[in-house]
Amino acid sequence: MTIEPKLYTPPLFLKQGLLMTLYIAFGANRKWEKTIKEPEPPYFSQIFTGAQDIPIFGRVAIPKNPKGTIIGTYGITGTLENQWILRILGRKAFAAGYGVVLFDWRGHGKTGQLSPTLLSDGLYEGKDFIKITAQAKQMGCPSPFWFTGYSLGGQLALWGIKETENIPLELGLDESEIGGAAVICPNLDSDRTLSFLVNDFWGKYLEKAIANGLKQLAWDIYHHHPKDIDPVAIERIKSIREFDRELIIKSLGFSSVEEYYAASCPLPLLKDLKKPTLILYAADDPLFAPSIIPDLQIACEDNSLIDLRITRYGGHVGYISSRSCQRLHQDPDCWWGWNRILEWINNNE
Repeated sequence: MTIEPKLYTPPLFLKQGLLMTLYIAFGANRKWEKTIKEPEPPYFSQIFTGAQDIPIFGRVAIPKNPKGTIIGTYGITGTLENQWILRILGRKAFAAGYGVVLFDWRGHGKTGQLSPTLLSDGLYEGKDFIKITAQAKQMGCPSPFWFTGYSLGGQLALWGIKETENIPLELGLDESEIGGAAVICPNLDSDRTLSFLVNDFWGKYLEKAIANGLKQLAWDIYHHHPKDIDPVAIERIKSIREFDRELIIKSLGFSSVEEYYAASCPLPLLKDLKKPTLILYAADDPLFAPSIIPDLQIACEDNSLIDLRITRYGGHVGYISSRSCQRLHQDPDCWWGWNRILEWINNNE
């Protein structure tokens, strides 16, 4: 476990978690392609079969003589089309010699077009990671396989590592072929975080924006599967909790959102993970309850396989580094989080 007050430093104007988060959402999204030199990999589209035989849309790129494969997805809303932060990883990973598999997780993007099955915050997505990995192996993607994601996608990747303990024999995938996971600002406790957000001055606006994104996700699924989702229930959604209450918990067999959040919470999993796992977590992340940090430290302290790095700055999945920070790490660009993840994966092969 590492506390990093100095090894990551942002530009002066981003030394505040909310500012970093807003800049990522409304500033960097317009200029990110100018910040990196790596081109877009030669992806091809692939429909994988996930747990419960759910079709999952993905994109795959395999370089010559790949040294491993990185499999990842994004956060609570979005699609492969607009999640440019994930595209940065794809470009950098492919250029570094890794096969890349990126996918629209349940209920999102083209996966939501293929199936009306909604998200489960890791309860099935962890199994999806495993099944996608087995199919990627059959396509020629080599081990070791590394799972990654950010925000809620980081939570899903952690569930994927948990599922390495239960890989079905018929998949033709051995747990030794899974290298581990590396995640940025993973969601770790939905119940506590949502309570924090709705009571925080700025947090309530962030929560509202996410809830609107989830509501739009539901309407997108309704557009493609009108018989499988109730439009009246969608209309009632005004918050993230209401989205889960109206559309998620009944199909998963839970009686309350609190029960659902407790079941999908990855914090209790951390002490028992059996694969190397890197967690980058910003102390000034405005989306997560600060009270989670000491519990995160306790959950990781007795597991030598977890490399926990809590930074003073970073915001929510921001981690744009200052010029001095880039020189310190000899980084080619400002994307400190992905640079550390690729460095860590390379060192753990």
